[in-house]
Amino acid sequence: MARSDETPPDPGEITRLLASISEGDRDALNRLFPVVYGELRALAHRQLAGLRPGDTLQTTALVHEVYLKLLGTARPQWNDRRHFFAVASRAMRQISVDYARTRAAQKRGGNAPVLTLDEQHLPVADRAHELVLLDRALTELESLSERPARVLELRFFGGLSVEETAAVMNMSERTVKREWQKARAFLFDALRREGLG
Repeated sequence: MARSDETPPDPGEITRLLASISEGDRDALNRLFPVVYGELRALAHRQLAGLRPGDTLQTTALVHEVYLKLLGTARPQWNDRRHFFAVASRAMRQISVDYARTRAAQKRGGNAPVLTLDEQHLPVADRAHELVLLDRALTELESLSERPARVLELRFFGGLSVEETAAVMNMSERTVKREWQKARAFLFDALRREGLG
């Protein structure tokens, strides 16, 4: 059913399917899923890289949850391939944070460990409490400045590189790096206020 991870999808085919979806062709969404499955799976794998062994959220489950979330959109309007994957990254963030909130509710209490945003390695926080606090800080950043928040969301929750983020956001790598630095500075301050810095 799903396309092999080794065969890169045809960007033209993705664009055509997204255009059909925007025109109201609901069946095109079903045809899109096998085409983008490999990329969504890679995105989900990066998203879940930091979870501890024994955590129940798995790559395949996250991809399918994202697909169901996207399928549930009344009239999807994705401008292009980049926009689609940006929306998918956001959906993964929402699903991961909901998962983390559920885990945090099950494990109330304990000492809050330090959350790091390492430039070289950006795994999802391996502790539910940290992920919820990160989401709260990111939501605050979104209300103040959307662009650095999008960069952080794509890099941290989507696991995208500087180059991939630049392509998705249609900006230079230099601008992505600048917005990344702004986002990190804001988050460090916000997390310090929460007692994690």
